[in-house]
Amino acid sequence: MVSPPSPQPAAGLLPGRPIALPPGTDGLEGVDEATWLDVIQKMDEVYSQLVRDEIALEEKNAELERSQQFIFGLLTAMSDVLVACDEQGLIEETNAALCELVGATDADLLGSAVSALMADGPSADRIALAMRQSASGKVPGKAGATVEVNLRDAQGQAVPVDFNTSPRLDSTGRHVGHVFVGRPMGELKRAYHALREAHEALKRTQQQLLQSEKMASLGRLVAGVAHELNNPISFVLGNVHALQRYVPRLQQYLQAIHAGAPLDEQARLRRALRIDHTIDDLSSLMEGTLEGAQRTADIVHGLKRFSAADRDEHRRVDITAVVERAIHWVRKGTAPAFDVRFVPCPDAAVMGSDGQLLQVMMNLVQNAYDAAAMRSQATPALRITAERRGDLLRLSFHDNGPGIANEHLSRLFDPFFTTKPVGKGTGLGLSISYGIVERHGGRLIAGNHLDGGAEFVLELPLAGATPSPDNHSLESP
Repeated sequence: MVSPPSPQPAAGLLPGRPIALPPGTDGLEGVDEATWLDVIQKMDEVYSQLVRDEIALEEKNAELERSQQFIFGLLTAMSDVLVACDEQGLIEETNAALCELVGATDADLLGSAVSALMADGPSADRIALAMRQSASGKVPGKAGATVEVNLRDAQGQAVPVDFNTSPRLDSTGRHVGHVFVGRPMGELKRAYHALREAHEALKRTQQQLLQSEKMASLGRLVAGVAHELNNPISFVLGNVHALQRYVPRLQQYLQAIHAGAPLDEQARLRRALRIDHTIDDLSSLMEGTLEGAQRTADIVHGLKRFSAADRDEHRRVDITAVVERAIHWVRKGTAPAFDVRFVPCPDAAVMGSDGQLLQVMMNLVQNAYDAAAMRSQATPALRITAERRGDLLRLSFHDNGPGIANEHLSRLFDPFFTTKPVGKGTGLGLSISYGIVERHGGRLIAGNHLDGGAEFVLELPLAGATPSPDNHSLESP
């Protein structure tokens, strides 16, 4: 638009110039110079107002153009599809996302029925019902109703879209049409499918790591069991080998007796085969073999008692026996030079799974040894004390290691967190132990001892006691 010229003073009103009357006005009867001056001044005021109105109109047009460009930019940038139609369902406005989805231009869609975008009859019926409800004011909520339809895309395939339907009103509040805004559900389904696959992969990885931690605990237990079983089995094998050496001697001597050999020949064989020594040794060999076999049976029985690590069987458990067994297995397996001192207390019985509690004790004892072994100038040592505090049994595990760094205290029980070198730990031992203790109604606390080294405090409700509701909190000892 061409800008109008700047307002100029009317002719005859310029400063320093005389008033020039229009030609031929000298003879007008009754019209004097003052009247013409008033007319010219009014014309000048009218012209000035026209110029001001023209400038204001240009400013309004520029503002309107900026608003239109802003709205067009919003419609173009929207990833959701948008359709605006009149009361009869004829399309009046769309956006780039819808045009790209259906493979048509905005000019092609204007004036066509919104139902023509539907891929099937039920979708057309649902969109028509939504428009009727919107026109009648029966749309629930201020945000409008939601309708699921299938749009026909550029390839002619049905694309599920979740449309939000809102009424469109004019400046007087009268209903003049409908607005549909929605997002193709295929994108959401793909995202959900990818999220579900990632979740399943994470669950599988967690299960594998949990299994790795269990296998690591099992490896330490097996090492202790192998060392424990070695002594009685070796004793039994030694006695059996001795019995095997005695069998041919006894057979030869008995054959001579059964064959009716002379008495002097029998006496000679008895001395040569050392039959008297063999008979005297049989009793001790049999007793030793039975003792070794019984010791092996006791070890197997003990393992069977503590093999319920994954069961939910809760019964009365003697914690003193569990701690002693954990110390025994760890020292026999991976820490033969570990100086462990255990100060038990009487009546240390809790309700729970002895297998699961053994896993907790072994983790705490093994972690204490791993931490204490980092100080090469001192013999790894651990002091375990048990005491009753009201309805709770309190176990303290205090090692002589370097202690726990302050930045690690808040993450110590997080899954997969470990300060051990790569390949030395999965970071799940303390996390699993913490979960087991919580399921037993107790709590596991980590901190640094005043005398140096780390201290883990385990609290469990005594048998017959009711667990406190705040037993699951985590704090420094």
